[in-house]
Amino acid sequence: MKSFSTRMPRLGTENAFSVIGKAKKFEKEVLEPQGKKLIYLQIGEPGFDTPKNINDAAIKAIQENQTHYTPTAGIPALREAVAKDASKYSATPYEASDVVILPGGKPVMFYMLNALIDEGDEVIVPNPSYPIYGSVTQYLGGKMVPIQLKEENEFNFSADELKALITPKTKMIILNSPQNPTGGVYKKELIEEIAKIAIEHDLWVLSDEIYDRMVHEGEHVSITSVPGMQERTVVLNGCSKTYAMTGYRIGWAITKNKEMANYIEQLACNDVSCTNTMTQYAALEAVTGPQDQVDYMLSEYKKRRDLMVSLVNEVPGMHCHSPKGAFYLMVNVRELLDKLSITAAELCDRIMKEAHVLILPGTVFGLYGDDFVRFSYVSTEEHIKDGLARIKSFIESIY
Repeated sequence: MKSFSTRMPRLGTENAFSVIGKAKKFEKEVLEPQGKKLIYLQIGEPGFDTPKNINDAAIKAIQENQTHYTPTAGIPALREAVAKDASKYSATPYEASDVVILPGGKPVMFYMLNALIDEGDEVIVPNPSYPIYGSVTQYLGGKMVPIQLKEENEFNFSADELKALITPKTKMIILNSPQNPTGGVYKKELIEEIAKIAIEHDLWVLSDEIYDRMVHEGEHVSITSVPGMQERTVVLNGCSKTYAMTGYRIGWAITKNKEMANYIEQLACNDVSCTNTMTQYAALEAVTGPQDQVDYMLSEYKKRRDLMVSLVNEVPGMHCHSPKGAFYLMVNVRELLDKLSITAAELCDRIMKEAHVLILPGTVFGLYGDDFVRFSYVSTEEHIKDGLARIKSFIESIY
């Protein structure tokens, strides 16, 4: 049988899904026969159901037989609504033609990188970060250049650190704010400095703004708010996190660069033809309909954040700052790892098997995650309290 392509070994995955698969197996085979359950405090999934008005819009679309192909770039009404919404953060208003509707956020990463990266091209990627950025870069033969998000700097990096990594082969910078997995939010001053560097060195920017509505302190600042950046930036956004629509698989790419928009549309046409039609009508309702549920979810996440931060800092060997955005908590466990002579992955495995709580090792998110574990505060207050009580009791017993 003929061999597989030489590209495939370079393609990574989301190790978080592997961890969840292992946890589900452990829960079913070991815990359930004992009448026990795991508490999941790791998941990057909104802790609420999709608002009813959005689900109703999807049902209505099916009932009205909106079940056929749409233009590859999406239905005009949704593209217009997304452009209007994105214009709030941009120095130049967006138009419908600047928007390509896609089945989730990952295709934005995949298509933009495909349109840009040749063998040997370098992409500067924040680290720790969402693993797919680096996975696709390396799959295409590019080189991922990590820039460390430092805990002592509220998980920002500095302009000088960015400049030091730029070489003649640098083609692109990836930004994510608010961040997964750290919950960090880039400061306005840093955004402006990054923009200046990108323009000076003629670099592209992928700005992953999927958590733009989830800012607990301050405000979201898009790099497209800086004049001159709209033509060299692709904004990634969508409905998954803000509207609790992960299973709908609906996202979009936004850029003032017409050639890039055309390439993204062309890649989408070759890959998926178009995005699910009824999902697009659900997204239209999400973007243009009432936003009270979004505000409610954000207020609840903030309460749960405050609760989890307080409880985590009571656990021996664990400490964290209060994140300014998203719904993640990056917890420093270096003291605990050194004391027990184990890795973050081994610590999380023991917490799962002995405390029956699932969290993620920071190494799932890259090289600079080895001092950390990641929690998510989307769970109920009851689960957060119970889970942290279990972890505290377990750590105290072995510390």
